[in-house]
Amino acid sequence: MIEPRIYLASRSPRRRELLTQIGVRFDLLMFRGGTREDQEVSEDCLPGESPEAYVVRVARAKARFGADLLKRRPLVQHPVLAADTTLDVDGEVIAKPRDTAHAEAILARLSGRGHRVLTAVALARGDRLEHRLSISEVRFRSLATDEIRRYVQTGDPMDKAGAYGIQGRAAIFVESISGSHSGIVGLPLCETALLLREFGYPRARGGGAPPRGARPPPPTLILTPTQ
Repeated sequence: MIEPRIYLASRSPRRRELLTQIGVRFDLLMFRGGTREDQEVSEDCLPGESPEAYVVRVARAKARFGADLLKRRPLVQHPVLAADTTLDVDGEVIAKPRDTAHAEAILARLSGRGHRVLTAVALARGDRLEHRLSISEVRFRSLATDEIRRYVQTGDPMDKAGAYGIQGRAAIFVESISGSHSGIVGLPLCETALLLREFGYPRARGGGAPPRGARPPPPTLILTPTQ
């Protein structure tokens, strides 16, 4: 029997690692040359939009975009999984830093206080689209200006919401967490497994990679809107 697969619409190596960890087989779905000028697929925060509404909208838009491209092609119509992560600080959406100065400013703002990490995961196939939302609390210890600068100089914060990755060097900043560790990293595994079950996929297996050797990297499918 052929094991079911999904498409993962994400460039994040952390999300790939997390899916592999729970035994989900997937192919990578990348978009090239796609425009996201429609407000429904914009990753800019809309006026008056709450962090919860923002992260859900973006995750659903990514999954919907991938599923719509697949429908127009003679390809196997596996479900498309997408996710989005953001920070909520005093009701403000904190996404990825624009540059190193912005990263330092974000980390200085997080120093010595708590914030929320929101990750929405969405799954689309055909006309069906479902999502789940994970909300966690993280508290940082007080950070010195020089250690913020040294961390930013590593380059680690630049591709991460809130300018840090809890699974990397920034772990030493974290005083406490409450909620989903995998959700803070970028893909809440409990919610992801429940979504897959709703779409008729077997529950995710524990144990990660198969016992005989390392699993090869997943195939990558690159689509453009004009293909």
